[in-house]
Amino acid sequence: MPKIQAATVAEHRASQRAALLDAARTLLSKHPEQIPGLAEVAQHAGLARSSVYSYFKSRADMFDALVIDTFPRWSAYVEKHMDEAAAPGPKIQAYVEANLQLVARGDHALARALASAGSSEALASSSRLMHDRLEAPLRAALTDHGSTDPVRVAELVQSIVYALSRMIEGGLALDEATSLARELLGPYLDRDSG
Repeated sequence: MPKIQAATVAEHRASQRAALLDAARTLLSKHPEQIPGLAEVAQHAGLARSSVYSYFKSRADMFDALVIDTFPRWSAYVEKHMDEAAAPGPKIQAYVEANLQLVARGDHALARALASAGSSEALASSSRLMHDRLEAPLRAALTDHGSTDPVRVAELVQSIVYALSRMIEGGLALDEATSLARELLGPYLDRDSG
């Protein structure tokens, strides 16, 4: 029996599962055109091939777990940056910049790879939840900033994020993308809220 490297069996299992998901995430970000196989994931995680089956029944099962694990990380990262801002304008700017940072570090490529690699119910559900979870604090910040139509203005802000994301993926440096976002949003965000 393999040695347990945690205080409890439950902690050990959680740690092993997290290592497998991290390995799958890494492999998928390197080769976004295909979902990695269970044996490949086990090897990358440094675990026995047979142990991966204790956590996932199939490649599709692992993919669903990866989707469910990945999207909340994105939302939590953006929310954390928004929470660090004190006023509505800086919260909106933090929303844009946090999303751009994730794109620049490769998380967006992973999210796209997840979206293109499968069409599972977990993917659709997680995508909807992530979108809703990200939109809620953005809309609240826009409302606090004085927007008369925070739903549509949130769509406009999101379109800026999408456009700059494509530019980053096309080679634009993060600091340049951030400067463009500030140039475009600055006049709106610098005005008094209310």
